[in-house]
Amino acid sequence: MDQATSLRQIKKQQEVKKNAEAGSPHEKMPKQESIRVIAITSGKGGVGKTNIAANLAYALSSMNQKTLILDADTGLANIDLILGLTPKYNLYHLLNGQKTLAEIIIKGPGGIMILPSSSGIADMADLSKGHKLTLVDEINRLKDRPDFMIIDTAAGIAANVMYFNMAAKEIIVVTTPEPPSITDAYALMKILYKNYAKKRFQLIVNMVRSPGEAKEVFGRLRTVTDHFLNIHLEYLGYVLHDEKCQEAVKRQKALMELYPSSVGSRCLRQIAEKLLKEKPEVQEEGSVVFFGDSVIGQDHG
Repeated sequence: MDQATSLRQIKKQQEVKKNAEAGSPHEKMPKQESIRVIAITSGKGGVGKTNIAANLAYALSSMNQKTLILDADTGLANIDLILGLTPKYNLYHLLNGQKTLAEIIIKGPGGIMILPSSSGIADMADLSKGHKLTLVDEINRLKDRPDFMIIDTAAGIAANVMYFNMAAKEIIVVTTPEPPSITDAYALMKILYKNYAKKRFQLIVNMVRSPGEAKEVFGRLRTVTDHFLNIHLEYLGYVLHDEKCQEAVKRQKALMELYPSSVGSRCLRQIAEKLLKEKPEVQEEGSVVFFGDSVIGQDHG
């Protein structure tokens, strides 16, 4: 017993000496601030989700928040299209080991960083476990860490949509006053709650004619979710119908860049300010922590 104790003490002294010579890992790596990871999602296409994601990122960046957009529509990329960008590389090159994250990120309007996705590549429509591991590893290695990461998911309830919603710490659901959009928004939240135990959602009502109309949509959804689902649905805000928005899309520019004083831009700025004032749940230190083992473990290919 005495010999074993002595051996343990010697080993411990050797490890202390080795760490002192090499420098402690904690001394080498400065503490990394947590990234606020927000998924912007919808049950139905055509509700303006990508436009909201791009403009919220622009608004946060204008408030001195370093912001990265991850285009998570891995089969049909959209962010680069609406912003008039032509990336040379994209998520496909990252996940297949051809490029690093730093090599594919591009600068967008207002200083936002964009992680572009691919279009028309069938293999990207359903990410494998290996792809997920590669993505989280690359993001955790990113030196120029953002304050916010906005994940623009695809619409619907496909495997990738579920994955990126599970990956995010915060989920913003976008809907419009149209009944199919409201129904699909409810269906999306229902699946995320029942199958993945997500219990907190925020709602943006897009393309409304008045604040009252937006509140009515929220009230309808809140009534149904309170009755049938054990979730917490918060009203984040609304975006008024703005003719300038379609013009900005045609010109492939962010609405807030092209028409910063338009009614839509003012609404989006208010939403960004509200997000900035919020105090999200504390995340684990030194890690992005939005790709937990249980999420990565869901191998779909």
